Amino acid sequence: MKPESVLTEKPPSIDCIRRQVADGTKTAQAFAEETYARIGAVDSRIHAYLALSRERALQQAKKMDAMAKSGQTLPPLAGVPVGIKDVLNMQGAPATAGSKILAGYHPPYDATAVQRLEAAGAILLGKLNCDEFAMGSSNENSAYGPVRNPHALDRVPGGSSGGSAAAVAAGMAVGTLGTDTGGSIRQPASFCGVVGVLPTYGRVSRFGLIAFASSLDRIGPFANTVLDCATMLGVIAGHDDMDATSSALPVPDYAAEMAKPVEGLRIGVPTEYFADGLDPEVRAAIEGGIEKLRGEGCTIHPISLPHTRYAIPTYYVLATAEASANLARFDGVRYGYRAEDANTLSAMYRRSRDGGFGAEVKRRILLGTYALSAGYYDAYYRKAQQVRRLLTQDFLNAFEQVDAIVTPTAPTPAFKLGEKTDDPVAMYLADIYTVTASLAGICGISVPCGHSSEGLPIGMQILGKHFNEGTVFRVAQGVEQQGVMPVS
Repeated sequence: MKPESVLTEKPPSIDCIRRQVADGTKTAQAFAEETYARIGAVDSRIHAYLALSRERALQQAKKMDAMAKSGQTLPPLAGVPVGIKDVLNMQGAPATAGSKILAGYHPPYDATAVQRLEAAGAILLGKLNCDEFAMGSSNENSAYGPVRNPHALDRVPGGSSGGSAAAVAAGMAVGTLGTDTGGSIRQPASFCGVVGVLPTYGRVSRFGLIAFASSLDRIGPFANTVLDCATMLGVIAGHDDMDATSSALPVPDYAAEMAKPVEGLRIGVPTEYFADGLDPEVRAAIEGGIEKLRGEGCTIHPISLPHTRYAIPTYYVLATAEASANLARFDGVRYGYRAEDANTLSAMYRRSRDGGFGAEVKRRILLGTYALSAGYYDAYYRKAQQVRRLLTQDFLNAFEQVDAIVTPTAPTPAFKLGEKTDDPVAMYLADIYTVTASLAGICGISVPCGHSSEGLPIGMQILGKHFNEGTVFRVAQGVEQQGVMPVS
C-alpha cells in the first residue's frame, strides 16, 4: 500500500514570483496569504513550523507591493515566501534551536543571512523545526516533536534541517534556510526530494547562528530547483564584518555560471562511496544519473578518496568536542530554561542542563568533554584533527584530476520514524557520505535523482572544490534537466 503523503504542485519559481509581483499579475501579499493557508491546511500533519511571523511577513509583503506599484526595480527575492530554521536568530520570533533549554528566548537581532534575505525582498514566514541544537539525522530529537516526511508520513524527513526540507517539499515555503554541520542540509534534501546546498565554509556568514560546531557549521538554502537555490545563495553569501571566518572572496553570478554547458566537465566517482551498505535502489539511481551526465558530454573518471573510512569517527570526535565547548554557555543563568528546585548555584547549573537538554545533546556533550579531557586530548581530539587534514588532502588531490565529484547523498531512502532512535551508531552512519565534505570545508549540493520502488526520493550529492559553487550548480542543473525517474 502506498504510504500517506502530503504533496502538492510545486509553487512558482523565485523568478516567476518576482515577475508577477513586478507586473501586478499577483501581489506579494497574495503569495504570503496563500502560503500561510497551505501551512494551516497541512502542517498539523508535518509539524515543520515551530512559530509563524505573520505580522512581519505581511508588512514586508505590503512593502514589496508598494515598490511594484510605484514602478521601482524589485530586489531579487521580492515576494518570495521563505522559512527560517530555528537555529538562526530572527528578531520578533523565538529561537529555541529545537531545545527546551532555550524555551521563551527571543533574540534582539537578525542573523546576517536572515537580514540579507529580507533586504532582498523575501517574506519571512516563521521558524522551522529541527533536531535539538542541529544534532541529529532524522529530526526526531526536537524537544517540540518530530517532523514527518511529506512523501510518506511514517518516514523521517532527515535531519537536522528536517523542517526546512519538509516545508519546501510540502509547498509551505518556496525556499528555506537550513544549516549543515555533517550533512544536515544535504541529507534532508535527499529524503524530501528537494534541492539543498552546502556552501563552502566561509562563503556565508554564521553571525546569528546558534553554534553547534563552529569549524563545521554552515548556512545554506533549500528550494525546489537548482536555480532557486543558486539565487538564494547569491543573496546570503559574501563577507560579513561580524563573522571573522567569512571569506572576502567575491560572490560570482551563479545564474551566469549555470548558463554554461556541462559538456567537457570531468566528473569523479569515488569507489569508496559505492561499497557495501549502499541500498541497491540508491545505487541504481545514482549510476543512472551518472550515465545521464555522460550523455550530456561529461567525462566520467573513477577516483579514490582513501581516508573516507575514517570520516565518521573523525567527525564525531571533532563535532562533539566543539559542541561541548559551545553549549557550556547554556547554564540556566542568563536566558532560557532554569530549574526551580535548586538550592545552590551548582545544583541550579546541573539541574537546568539536565532538564533542559535532550538525550542526544547530552550524549554529544559527554563524548566531546571526554575527548577534550586531560590525558585523552592527544589520543582523540589532536588525532582527529590530523585525520581531518588527510581527508581534506584527499579532496584537494582529486580536484586536480576532476571538476566535480558525484556520490549518493545518503545510503538509503528515508527510513521510518523510530527505526534508528535506539541505535545512535546506526543513526550516525546515515551521514556516512556527507561528513567528508563537511570536514574538508568544500561545497556541495543534493539534487533529486530518482525514486525508490516505494516512491521515496533519492538524492545525488555533487561536490566541488572550495568556493567553486558555480560548477556544482552547473552539474546539478544537468542532472535536474534530465528529470527524475523511478528506479525499476
